[in-house]
This record gives sequence, C-alpha cells and structure tokens, in this order.
Amino acid sequence: MNIICPPAARRRIFTVRPPSIHSISLTAIVSRSITNAPGQHQNQQPFRDNDGQDGKMASVIDQAKNTLAENLGHGADKLATHSFSLDQTADLSGKVAVVTGGSQGIGYGVTHTLLSHNVSKLYILSTDEEVVRGAKEAIAKDMGKDVADRTAWLHCDLSDWKQVKDVAEKIKANEERLDILINNAGRGIMTYQLTDYGVDRHMAINHMAHVILTSHLLPLMKETAEKKGATVRITNQASNVHESVPKDLKFESLDDLNQDLGPNTQYGRSKLAAILYARYFNRKVTQNGHPNVLMNATHPGIVSSKMSTQDIHEPFPLGGYAMSKGLELFKKDQFEGAKSTVYAATLIDSSGNYICPPAVPEPGSAASQDEKLQDSLMELTRKVVMDKTKRESADQGCPFDDLVLH
Repeated sequence: MNIICPPAARRRIFTVRPPSIHSISLTAIVSRSITNAPGQHQNQQPFRDNDGQDGKMASVIDQAKNTLAENLGHGADKLATHSFSLDQTADLSGKVAVVTGGSQGIGYGVTHTLLSHNVSKLYILSTDEEVVRGAKEAIAKDMGKDVADRTAWLHCDLSDWKQVKDVAEKIKANEERLDILINNAGRGIMTYQLTDYGVDRHMAINHMAHVILTSHLLPLMKETAEKKGATVRITNQASNVHESVPKDLKFESLDDLNQDLGPNTQYGRSKLAAILYARYFNRKVTQNGHPNVLMNATHPGIVSSKMSTQDIHEPFPLGGYAMSKGLELFKKDQFEGAKSTVYAATLIDSSGNYICPPAVPEPGSAASQDEKLQDSLMELTRKVVMDKTKRESADQGCPFDDLVLH
C-alpha cells in the first residue's frame, strides 16, 4: 500500500494509477505524435504551397507538444494547446463529491484539490482505512482539521459488486445532492486474474464496478441537476494504453472478456471501456433528456506511482525496470496526474469527451469512437452483472434502463 507523506512532501506521493507502458521511449512518444498528426496519411501528396506547408507543420508541432504535455511531468503540460492549472478549479462551495480511490495517488491529488476549493462533503471509497487515516492527517496539517472533517470514508471493494451497490445506497440515503462522481480506482497493468464472480478482474473492477456505482447514484445526480439547477459531472479514469488493444476486439460474450490477452492489453481494454462508457452515456443520458448530467473519460499521463515503480515488476520482472527506473525522472507527480480529472470534474461543459493532461480533448482510438462497440460493451455489461448477481442489483433499484435498455 502507498504511504501518505506529510504535506511538505506530498508532491512525491505515489499514485495508484499506472502509466502507459507503450510510452516508455521518449522518442516513441514524439514519433507517435507526428505519425498521428491530423492530415498525415501515407498517400498524402507533397506540399504544394508555403501556406499549406506552414499549416501542416504547425499541426505536427502542436501534436508533438500535446503528446509531451499529456504524458510527461515537470512542467511539460505548459506545452499543451489547452491549458489548465489546479488553481483554476472552480469554487465548489455547497457541492458533494465521491472519489473512488481518493486517499492515495491521483485520487489523493483530486481529493486534496476539491477540498482546497471548498467542496462541502467528499466521500472516499476504498479498502484501506489506514491509508485514508493518513490522507486525512495530511489534509488536516495542510488545510486544517475542519477541512479534513469534510471527508467521509466508506469501505468499498470494487470486486464485490453487492458491496458497491450497498455503498451507493448509503450515499443516497445520507445526501440530498451529488455533484461530482470520480470513477478513479482500479487495477493497473498486472497479470490475468478472475474475480469471485468469474469475470476478468480488470474489466470487473475498472469498468463494471463503476457502472454499478454510477447506475445506483444516477437518480440522485439527475435530481441534483434538475432540482438544484447544477451541472453534474462524472469522470472515468482511462489511459492512452487503450490504443494498444487489438483492432478486432469484441464485447460479445463473457468468453470474450475472459481471454488472457496479456498485462498491457488486459489493462488497455478496461481503459477503452472507460471511454466507450462515457461516449455511450453521452448518447443515452446526456443527449436523451439530461443535458446537465455529463460524463467524460480522462488520461492522467505517465505518473510516478506504486504501480509504475513496484507493481510493474509483477507482470514484467526484468522489463519493468525500464518503467520503474528509466522513466522516473520524467513522470508526472500525483497533482500533475490529477489535472485532467479535476478539469473534467469541475469545469468542462460537454459530455462524451476523452481529456488528456492538462485539458486537451483527444479523439482517442478508432475503437473508442465506435458506437456499435459502445452498445455491445454496455449490453454485455448488463448481462454479466445481472447474471452474476442473480438480478439482485437490477431488482433492487439499479436503473440499468437509463443506461442500456433504450
């Protein structure tokens, strides 16, 4: 488990959010940005005029700058075409937030930022009370005990879907509003495992558990938007590793989910699901009568983390040193890694986006834009959850009709 450092050292706190393994080479990062620059195709004709050449070159340069800003730390985000600093976070007085994994890593960076901008109540959902206690102590030292006391911890094991539902119901019973939901916690780049439900652990925790949580909290969030006149924002933690999944990826059956695709692809597939879910939600909820209930996906960048310094050696005992040691000087800290999430959770005014640090909208992979893939993912999610929980979640108030059955 990660240790919460005192405020003076909080910039060095580890994050649970793993970085992009396929971004290990700095040269690869830049070359990828140039290769993917808008308008660059294999059969593209040579530039025929200076104005056109200048425009193409500017586009390539902007894309290269954004790629560096999106992935690297130590001020690299100043290169981005879309700027945002945590100091620009909106005043959150009177608002209520929920952050999964909010006591360490990027989650702590988000929690600290929301509290410093006056959020009235913040629920931290996690499994380790000791880590939460350390986070609250650090916040109390930094901002005062009264601010730390605005947090409430609820034990929530995302692999236990019934517990996820129960936690959501407890929040609904305690609160009259919910303005911010940050689906942050998850399983990083690790080897293939199944949960007790017999479902791939990456998909079960990173995607399905957050769908259950969101679904149970959705009535309260809709009410907040409609009766309080507020803009409600939901964020899903994604990653640019989603681009590494096979082009023939399918979400048609549990057998599809339970294939061992390797650590990077298992993780990347679950992060693709985070973007697909946000874009599905935009079509089915935001644009279907709830314009002030927004969901977006975010990429944090390459962040110094327990996953990127220690756990990476579980799937890659030797190769992991390229990440754990080789890139350490270039990684973002937990606050830099929190920027895209905080932006999407407090300021963005549209839904269905994929936001990279600090606030750069990116299209994501072709698969992440595929509406048929969005539909098949969510239909499979509904089937698996209902089957594995014997319809308990759906029968006891999980409004899947709002998300899937249209």
